[in-house]
Amino acid sequence: MVELDLTCNLEGFRRFLINSTCRSFIPESYLRDPEVFPEKEGNQGSIYVEAVDKVDLKKIRDITFINARDILGIIYTSKTGNTKLKWREQRGRFGRLTGEASANSLVNLSMARVLSPDDVEEIMASQQQSQGEQTEEQMPADTAQGEPATSSPSE
Repeated sequence: MVELDLTCNLEGFRRFLINSTCRSFIPESYLRDPEVFPEKEGNQGSIYVEAVDKVDLKKIRDITFINARDILGIIYTSKTGNTKLKWREQRGRFGRLTGEASANSLVNLSMARVLSPDDVEEIMASQQQSQGEQTEEQMPADTAQGEPATSSPSE
């Protein structure tokens, strides 16, 4: 998992939600409408849209499509629970995206143009580097230099 804290526009995050949950079955008219968002409840992932005005449009499978205006925030949890993201409005249609994202979610954020492919590579490289440092810190001191730890039999 990777910690995210960045600014993004609402449309980019909407595209991410659609790519992550319902791209294969969203009606074309809903896909094109910037006021239509997926919502979902349950143990297998969830999406909650907090808005000044929202109306349910249609339920398809486990997704309820809503028409929402004046979005204040969106909370997203993936099916696996590995991704937990929150988008909070800051000014108009721009907001702050925070939380933890899996590698799969990073790809979907890139596809939605929230992150550039270069951003994803940079995030993954820094994540691998920090994991390597943690692994080295967790090893016993004499194995960190590449020497095997030995124990002498007690007499």
